[in-house]
Amino acid sequence: MIKKLFLLSVIVSQLTISCSSDDNSSSEENLNAQIEKILKQPYSTLTPSEQKLKLEAEANEMLVQLDKSKSTGASDALENLERLLGINSVDLFNGKNSNEVEDVLKVSGVYGIYTWNSSQNKWIKTASTSELKFVFPAKESQTTNNANLSVKSVSSDIKTDFPDSYDPETGEPVYDTYYLPKSADAILTIDGTQAATIATSTKYSKEGSPEESTYKLTFNGGYAWEMGGKTGSKITSSNASLSYKEKNLIKFYAGTTAEIDALMTDSELAEYKGKANGLVQIMDNFVVVSDTDLENSAIDDAKLDDIKFPFDFGSKDYYTDRTAYNLKYSQAVAANFNKNTKAILASKKDGTKIADVVMRSEESGNYYPYEKWIVDAGHSKGGYWETDYNSQVVVKHYKEVYYLKFSDNTEVAMSVYFSEGFENLNTKFQDFFNSLNN
Repeated sequence: MIKKLFLLSVIVSQLTISCSSDDNSSSEENLNAQIEKILKQPYSTLTPSEQKLKLEAEANEMLVQLDKSKSTGASDALENLERLLGINSVDLFNGKNSNEVEDVLKVSGVYGIYTWNSSQNKWIKTASTSELKFVFPAKESQTTNNANLSVKSVSSDIKTDFPDSYDPETGEPVYDTYYLPKSADAILTIDGTQAATIATSTKYSKEGSPEESTYKLTFNGGYAWEMGGKTGSKITSSNASLSYKEKNLIKFYAGTTAEIDALMTDSELAEYKGKANGLVQIMDNFVVVSDTDLENSAIDDAKLDDIKFPFDFGSKDYYTDRTAYNLKYSQAVAANFNKNTKAILASKKDGTKIADVVMRSEESGNYYPYEKWIVDAGHSKGGYWETDYNSQVVVKHYKEVYYLKFSDNTEVAMSVYFSEGFENLNTKFQDFFNSLNN
């Protein structure tokens, strides 16, 4: 279900910034306040093992709800629409453009009824002056057109040019011109019954770039996927949530006080001033929050370039230097995170901090080049490398690993903490995601 929800987000790609309907807790001001409050919470008096039991119970409840989502046919139908449009893309611009599914809610004032012909593997268009509709099979295994997606949109006053093709004689681009939609609503029907709705809205700048957008996909079974966000010169924020019958399953929040446009167009470190923070919430209790100093993090990232890779292959210390470089670089990345990012795992219900999230550098593997240094005084380097399958030369690799640091200063790798004692939970997660691939 989650994979398919992300697929559906692509279908409405007009939402170039992540978006959803805001509630009081998702505004950037409240996000900052929530994170600041959580970061100040006292440590829990429960042991790591006791915390594990509580977290497993909460996560299992979430999986029970996720498992029910596999029974909905709406995501299968929309995925099949994506597949059919890949086989034969439709022409929304009357002969000028072959469109894909992500264009469906990207334009306004476009009409026509497109019916899938299974024997010819193509869309048959019927003219319409009032609606844009796709009639197609709800599943890949079907040939009967038992589903339809009907779209209605309201135009904004922002007109844009869309590069459609190129003039074969001049090579110059040919543009389609259309008004961007300020809202679009779609209804998915299967076997005559409404199965899902999609509602979007967007506010644009004078230049036509999205400043604030909302998106909500609702399945009749009770599942809802929402995204929301806004961008500006002072604060940029985004959020997303998956709920079942208005009960939260998982939420994501992110915000930054940095100037996003400047970050994308200017490499000067001064443009990175500001902070970025985020919050992930499982059900109504467990949260992971982070707060990052962007300016200092960028400065420290730039210093990574000062760690020079050993390029002198002719040196007798080449492979030793490679190991030293790998370790130093990995340790610097971890030190940057620990210095500039404050992250914790907390329980909202208990009002306590479970553990800090820290990063450590660890050896992740070895590489054996099977070469031996041959001393040769007459050689310009005093020697040379020669293949030797009995050589003990080794290059070590390192990776950055997230750890949970508890109140007693004990540290446990997050991957270990969420695996030992979580075997049943991990199996359920794996079964759930495997079902999405079928």
